[in-house]
Amino acid sequence: QVQLVESGGGLVQAGGSLRLSCAASGRTFSSYNMGWFRQAPGKEREFVAVIKWSGTWRDYANSVKGRFTISRDNAKNTVYLQMNSLKPEDTAVYYCAADRSVVVTTVQDEYDYWGQGTQVTVSS
Repeated sequence: QVQLVESGGGLVQAGGSLRLSCAASGRTFSSYNMGWFRQAPGKEREFVAVIKWSGTWRDYANSVKGRFTISRDNAKNTVYLQMNSLKPEDTAVYYCAADRSVVVTTVQDEYDYWGQGTQVTVSS
């Protein structure tokens, strides 16, 4: 069992930055691939970024490439999402999720555990 708690959300002006954190409980965090997803009002939840359990491979949604960076610190059981050059369309609830599969995936149905989400609002 893994419990995930996101933090770091808030209100920021367009062009600004935020860093989200996701703290995980449990001793097996380092064996999970970790993903970030987001859900904007009136829209379905979508993939944002994923990082392999080892930290050696990452992938991003096209909409955030070059602006967002996912990283992890297995010693601290934490995954991060650094968000730069934020746009109003980045406004959403951001969720982290853990996947124990061998193959890294961007498909949210494949993820085993989810956090409660943190709100990010970008004003224009």
